[in-house]
Amino acid sequence: MRRLALDEAVQAGGFPPASEQVNMHLHSFFSYNGEGWSPTRIAYEMKRLGLYSAALCDFDVLHGLPEFFEAADMLQLRAAVAFESRVFFQEYAQQEINSPGEPGVFYFMGMGFVEQPAADSQAGQMFAELLLQSHQRNRELIGRINSRLAPLALDYENDVLPLTPADNATERHITLAFHQLALKHFADKGQCLEFWSRKLDSPLEQLEKLFDNTNAFLELLRGKLMKRGGLGYVQPSAKAFPKLELVIDMIRQCRAIPMSAWLDGSLPGEQKPEEQLQCLLDKKVEALNIIPDRNWNFKDPELQRQRVAALDRYVAAAAELELPINVGTEGNKPGQRLVDDFEAEALRKHRQAFLQGAQIMVGHTRLLRYADLAYIDDKAQKMYPQRARRNEFFAKAGALPAPGPETRLKLGKMSADNALDYISEAAVKQAW
Repeated sequence: MRRLALDEAVQAGGFPPASEQVNMHLHSFFSYNGEGWSPTRIAYEMKRLGLYSAALCDFDVLHGLPEFFEAADMLQLRAAVAFESRVFFQEYAQQEINSPGEPGVFYFMGMGFVEQPAADSQAGQMFAELLLQSHQRNRELIGRINSRLAPLALDYENDVLPLTPADNATERHITLAFHQLALKHFADKGQCLEFWSRKLDSPLEQLEKLFDNTNAFLELLRGKLMKRGGLGYVQPSAKAFPKLELVIDMIRQCRAIPMSAWLDGSLPGEQKPEEQLQCLLDKKVEALNIIPDRNWNFKDPELQRQRVAALDRYVAAAAELELPINVGTEGNKPGQRLVDDFEAEALRKHRQAFLQGAQIMVGHTRLLRYADLAYIDDKAQKMYPQRARRNEFFAKAGALPAPGPETRLKLGKMSADNALDYISEAAVKQAW
């Protein structure tokens, strides 16, 4: 059905020309999208907005990869695919990094996948293990919450997994399932609110104000049930997440780009970005990700000043090491921006770095799909020993417009060497 809808949209046309706005971090409903969007819908909406490029980034899985590339190709949208997970960063075991309240726990990404690894490969087994660990954490979390919410008792298989298209549930799915279970169990809104007020130890008046705003109520519920201090929260141990080094190795096996993730500079593990990035570079991390909107968009002027200063320092540290910067809005919460405000004073000065980062991710994807060349390959490093020159080459390849069907067919028939020559020549001319 999604493919048929896309066919109609492509035939109708009328899309705006590509701007220089990018969104290279978007979750689909294969993990959690705030609007319930599929990979196809994400590609369509980004094309409809006239974005320069877009990237899919789901938690723990690459389920949306084939669909996203198919949709992006049909729409002629520059595209890439990533995944995000949580790992344990041993060097920061005693410090909070980018997961508040959880020392050593580190949100981390891999960017530039072009295919799903075979199930029996080492990388495929690692992806399977990530999903198994996620299921185990979810079941344990639900068990702890159930023990505090009698008479409600959520069933993971029957109440939560059906909310997902491919059995990859997140905290947001669990929150929604608890909300739906309460609505079903209690006869009216008043009884439901009294239950939550009692169980969450929250003022009834506060809950009444939020209840009719489902998104706001779910955010409160998630915090009260699952976050630090919540009914089901326990401090995670190092054993709950895979080691950072193992995930980096898996990403590199797939010839994708290991990518660090930055929160906002407020936690101890992000106080010295230069040291953190050098440590990660030594572990063969080759790019970094920022969610810009949470680094400047505050009403409090002093808080905004602090966050912008931290952002500037982080971007400067990345520039010093010549590490590409990937940016996006996530899309895993209702109401989030579909694209960052790159004209905001805090972001305008970094706009070129953000654009080049997107170009590099698209260029890597394009070269790996058609010319068997990845940004992280020894061959690429031998071609361009200086990282700045390698960045420039991959950025030019990504700056090319998305190829039309004839060009894709032509590239598909070429040998890898011939495709590399063809893309390289086109990159110089900036035309296919």
